[in-house]
Amino acid sequence: MTSLRGYIESWWTELPHATAARWASLFFSLHILTLLISVTATQVFLAAATVAYLTHLLRSHPTVNFPPLKLPLLLFCLATFNSVLWAEYPAPGWGALRKLALFLILLLSVNLVASARHLGGLFRGLFFVSALAGLVGTAQSVIQYYSLRRLPHHLVYYYMTLTRSHGFMGHWMNFGGQQMLIFSALLAFLLGSPPQREEGTGGGGRQNQNSANHPLAPSLIRRGIVGNRANGLYWLVMAVVATSVALNFTRGVWLGCVVAAVYIVARWKPRALWAIPVLLAVAYLAAPSLVRRRVSLAFHPKDEPALAIRLEMWGVGLRMIRAHPWAGVGPGNIPLVYTQYLPPGTTPIFGYHAHLHDNFLQMAAERGLPCLAAWVWFMLALGWHTLRIRRRLSSLRWVADAAFAAWLAFIVEGLFEFNFGTSPVLMVFLFLMSTPFVAEHLECLTRHCT
Repeated sequence: MTSLRGYIESWWTELPHATAARWASLFFSLHILTLLISVTATQVFLAAATVAYLTHLLRSHPTVNFPPLKLPLLLFCLATFNSVLWAEYPAPGWGALRKLALFLILLLSVNLVASARHLGGLFRGLFFVSALAGLVGTAQSVIQYYSLRRLPHHLVYYYMTLTRSHGFMGHWMNFGGQQMLIFSALLAFLLGSPPQREEGTGGGGRQNQNSANHPLAPSLIRRGIVGNRANGLYWLVMAVVATSVALNFTRGVWLGCVVAAVYIVARWKPRALWAIPVLLAVAYLAAPSLVRRRVSLAFHPKDEPALAIRLEMWGVGLRMIRAHPWAGVGPGNIPLVYTQYLPPGTTPIFGYHAHLHDNFLQMAAERGLPCLAAWVWFMLALGWHTLRIRRRLSSLRWVADAAFAAWLAFIVEGLFEFNFGTSPVLMVFLFLMSTPFVAEHLECLTRHCT
């Protein structure tokens, strides 16, 4: 009990000293740690953190830091509001407007993550919660398979991909997208965080040597944010997360993980890139037949309903853009007007038509080309600033690599899924993309930057 109390007290001292800011930081931390467990809980904590932080602003008038993304984000919000006003059915669009509040994560993260230990704790907490969710998702897959194993193979495949493992989330796409982002960050943590000084430079190259010799490194190692590359516990966490991703049967998520891994390995040790195709080939040959079939059908769109319906959706989206280039058909309106944009005399393929399964087409068709341009600007700004910050970081450089790997994975998966419109995935993405700005701020405070 004494050690637990001491641990809690030590964490409490890491939070901001002002009372309202301290509670805001605590609520924000709980928001992050519940991202993969409950959408309701995490949004309640986000709302509580926002109220507490606003109270702090009114009482103490502190300097407010915000990532340099204000203009593209403002234009994106205005274009979204404009598309709601011009929609044939405005009511469904108010959900999209409420979802804009999630961008407060960028503001709260930069201002409420108070120390390197705090940032490291949030990352580690996410890794372990992801492992817990991965265990649940893996158990769901195993239980489902054993309930179906006596059916013909094609029916087993059909039902295993019709309703897939979803962890604590209500839908497998949410679960898969979250696990993909955590996989990207965890791999960057395992391969990119600098070793302790006494470990020398083995396996880390010049970059890790410089990072370990930076004045910040010893304190950051003691505070638990770096120096865990060789820790077998985190490799076990990675094994659980990767297994849950494989059994999620979502090919866009698989592709996003591969792209993120290529980036991380290229940053860590470029000469090891040859191992990725070898490992993929070995994994394919060793994988269950259901996984191999899932991969092979990706190259035969006409034989795969999930791909055939996407081709239909993308054709519908292009027709919507041609008909409504400036404001789109309106957020939430796509399922209401979908059949109007099918070729004459055709009926829609049976399936889910609430969105177009592509971020770029969705933004243009739903909200118009100006909104698409603002969104692309915002996304490119996130990626560009992450790389810019990476060049300035030392011991926390892996944080920028984690964010950029997640950014790449998110973009790639977003070619086949509207993951930007999915709150559980978007919240994880926004937090990860805020962490380079947090790391820059923390290192700057230690160096007394101006």
